[in-house]
Amino acid sequence: MSTGELLSVEPQELQFPFELRKQISCSLNLANKTDNYVAFKVKTTNPKKYCVRPNTGVVLPRSTCDVIVTMQAQKEPPLDMQCKDKFLLQSVVASPGATAKDIAPEMFNKEAGHHVEECKLRVVYVAPPRPPSPVREGSEEGSSPRASLSDNGNLNASEFANATKAFVEQHDPQDNSSEARAVISKLTEERDSAVQQNKQLHQELELLKREVKRSPRGISLIYVFLVGLICIILGYLIKSS
Repeated sequence: MSTGELLSVEPQELQFPFELRKQISCSLNLANKTDNYVAFKVKTTNPKKYCVRPNTGVVLPRSTCDVIVTMQAQKEPPLDMQCKDKFLLQSVVASPGATAKDIAPEMFNKEAGHHVEECKLRVVYVAPPRPPSPVREGSEEGSSPRASLSDNGNLNASEFANATKAFVEQHDPQDNSSEARAVISKLTEERDSAVQQNKQLHQELELLKREVKRSPRGISLIYVFLVGLICIILGYLIKSS
């Protein structure tokens, strides 16, 4: 903060996060520490490059005023990110009740005997703020890690092991042994049952294959037998009539 008799200026330098082809603004805070009306005027060494709003004004007693400085969009980057532009803030005591319309250039003329307070400000280019990095899923506090899937949809072995290890570490070590034994026993039983069912299905499949191979001959004999039986019944019925 630059402290003068009339105005306190903050900050002491104008910092612009430089980006090509983009307008950039920063603000100055002017604080009137006196019981007088204080008029101010802002000048720059490069008026075509900057826009100052307001560039003149009056700060009421014991009050503040914000000045916005906007740098026009630049087409080329500065050499070594250095800037030689400067600003000059002039302040002078104004008459009570004065407004911005009452400000005249003669008020800031030292040769006319006016007490003019000056504050010099330099321009500094800074790097633009970086965008926040995305938070990986599972990295939030209190959330359990999730293993990712490979391109073909299968769980990677290393990631599965890491996820299992992290899950186990979150629980009480004394409970791990009993729970682990129960899980292993259940998985073993399910595996044995699945193997037994697989064998049974395989045997039934073999039996079906054998019956299919024998079915054409068996069907033909039954068909002949049924035809003969029907003929005998029809002959008996004819003789009876």
